[in-house]
Amino acid sequence: MISLDEAVTARLESHGARFEVLVDPDAALEIKRDEFEGDLEDVIAAEDVFEDASRGDRPAEDDLETVFETTDPMEIIPMVIQRGEIQITADQRREMQEQKRKQLVNKIARNAVNPQMDDAPHPPERIESALEQAGFTVEPMEPVESQVDEALDALRPVIPIRFDEVTVAVHVPADYAGSTQAQVRGYGELEREEWQNDGSWIGVVRFPAGMQNDFYDMVNDRTSGTAETQIVKDEDELSTR
Repeated sequence: MISLDEAVTARLESHGARFEVLVDPDAALEIKRDEFEGDLEDVIAAEDVFEDASRGDRPAEDDLETVFETTDPMEIIPMVIQRGEIQITADQRREMQEQKRKQLVNKIARNAVNPQMDDAPHPPERIESALEQAGFTVEPMEPVESQVDEALDALRPVIPIRFDEVTVAVHVPADYAGSTQAQVRGYGELEREEWQNDGSWIGVVRFPAGMQNDFYDMVNDRTSGTAETQIVKDEDELSTR
């Protein structure tokens, strides 16, 4: 379950009665769109249906039977969310908007590059500042994924930016190969790999271009700076980093 401070109220009015449930805001949106795949118990603040959640008042069982044909709260809660409205306070809206803004900035920073600077990643701070300059408003009740394209349209007049991927070849010395190659795999799609006779490992991995700095930092940290990396431009040409 979640805490009351994290929950928003979903409210349904039907047959002259009111029904309220307390639920995580992101989960409420997924349930409303029929996209929720988690455990309901993990995203609600109470296994109960209220007439007025702020006072703890409960509706009559007859009203529950009339509207939902059951009195089981765990069956009713999704129906209230799907058929009702999600209520949020001004403070909840500001907090949700701030969380979504951070998620949006991080997503863009991980995937975007500056085409005027040899496809170097944009720092999150630059993206955040550019979004503010562009006057872009993050919608707290919409998924981050559905706001990315609109945010990019707003950013392009302010900063040079595009989504891209990069392919990097990395040569890891034998002393670090075992653990480091597992970390490299986690960054994206491993296109090729080869274990050398000396125990070293070569891998070619493709991942969002905005993650380049994080990738290089990880490789340097895991290998004490002994690994070699190259950006793969095409099958025949390698550009050394």
